[in-house]
Amino acid sequence: MRIGGAYSFNQGKDVLESTYPAELQEIREIIATVDATQLKTKKSAEKTIPGRMLFSPKALNKAFAQHFHALNWQTHREYCEYPLGFYTEDYDPPEPAAGAYREMDFVKNRVGVEVQFGKYAFMVYNVAAKMTIFRNMNVINAGVEIVPLKELAEQMSTGVSYFEQFVWDLEHRGVSNIDVPVLILGITP
Repeated sequence: MRIGGAYSFNQGKDVLESTYPAELQEIREIIATVDATQLKTKKSAEKTIPGRMLFSPKALNKAFAQHFHALNWQTHREYCEYPLGFYTEDYDPPEPAAGAYREMDFVKNRVGVEVQFGKYAFMVYNVAAKMTIFRNMNVINAGVEIVPLKELAEQMSTGVSYFEQFVWDLEHRGVSNIDVPVLILGITP
């Protein structure tokens, strides 16, 4: 695959290039190594595009995971212990779910990476919430969000969000004082 778009959110590009150049170079190499031609394996059952072969988000995620793990990037989980003090007096909550957690796809040397081929809400959550949480938990200092360009999203199931839409929203949202420096990379075959 190749990088066709790069958006620096909260000085993400500058922070990564100056403080984490080796990690950024590995991320670029991993993207270039993923062979998209082998990942158009999902046969559409959608009414608008029946039978069309599409890029499989599961296959894409698996390919990225293999390459990241080969370079010692680790998946990181933070287990959640949900507070009980916020229920109303007349509500008797069930036992909290055992094993609940938040997960970052890949972490190495305080750089967090999320690979997102899903719905728009997940992209926003990753950058505007999850990366801040993981920074507050002393796991990361900066992040990279890898998302499809519109060209790639159009060759996936309907509803997959894309780089151009995400950048437009971030530009209009602006940066908050709690935001983590993040480089958003738009990729395509």
